[in-house]
Amino acid sequence: MDVLRMDLADTGSPEGLVSLILKHEPNLPLPVPIEELALQLEIEEIAELRTEGFEGGLITDTNRSRGVILVKKGVSEARRRFTIGHELGHFLIANHVPDKSGQFLCSKADLRTLYAKEGDRRARMEVEANRFSSLILMPPPRLRDAFKKRPLPSLEQVFELARHFGVSKEAMARAYATYHPEALAFIVVKDGKVVRVYHDRKRFPFVAARRDGAVPQGSLFYRRGLQIGIPSEVDNQLPDIWIDIPRATPAPNISEQVCLQQNGFALIMLWHEKADEDEEENEDLTTRDRWRAQQERFRRE
Repeated sequence: MDVLRMDLADTGSPEGLVSLILKHEPNLPLPVPIEELALQLEIEEIAELRTEGFEGGLITDTNRSRGVILVKKGVSEARRRFTIGHELGHFLIANHVPDKSGQFLCSKADLRTLYAKEGDRRARMEVEANRFSSLILMPPPRLRDAFKKRPLPSLEQVFELARHFGVSKEAMARAYATYHPEALAFIVVKDGKVVRVYHDRKRFPFVAARRDGAVPQGSLFYRRGLQIGIPSEVDNQLPDIWIDIPRATPAPNISEQVCLQQNGFALIMLWHEKADEDEEENEDLTTRDRWRAQQERFRRE
């Protein structure tokens, strides 16, 4: 690797840091070698975290001249990689100040923090560290290249890209919703209840399903014959199952795809397309047919 820490001195934002890293490492392989990158950027060691109740940590000095990243023992490779990226973000973002002198300790909740209330400095640091980790492990230019090859969204592609980028399915779903050109939402389900919702708030309507509430009746989640690990087909859905539709507004087209997972988890993808009044009756069929044609084309390749 050629990138040096001094090359990153002109920015302190997650986006700026990743942009400069990619500028100096245009041929960064996938999965991104995050441990090698951390050592290249003056992390001295990646060691086992022995403090209970935390997923990761960073030990550093006042001047950030050195750092040691700590990762909880026994986590999956995808979680380990995301944790290293998160702690590297704390190390590189100059205005991140640890709770304890010279030491960041990050919980599982910290590594899922995506939004921070105004004035909550600690939460904002966790949001920025998570954003850095997501951006460096799943560089948006590389994701967009993948979307060009297979433009219609699917859980099959989410899972394929998760393997290719070396991240968890949930982490990829978050990035997929953000960078895919279609308006998408992903619902994480545990034991039949909605636990997390990911979507671009500017492009996808508010998801009405209540967190910790049951998956809405009518969802494909309840369809018989679903098998663990095998995504359903993309199918049209009544939009008011998932979103609120204002009066006197044409109902959008909502498509849904579901994949049951191990230990009571499931992942649901929602695909929002604005209604075309001239083709409203045929739009759902067109969506399914386009998706099926794409899936068949890629099965043959």
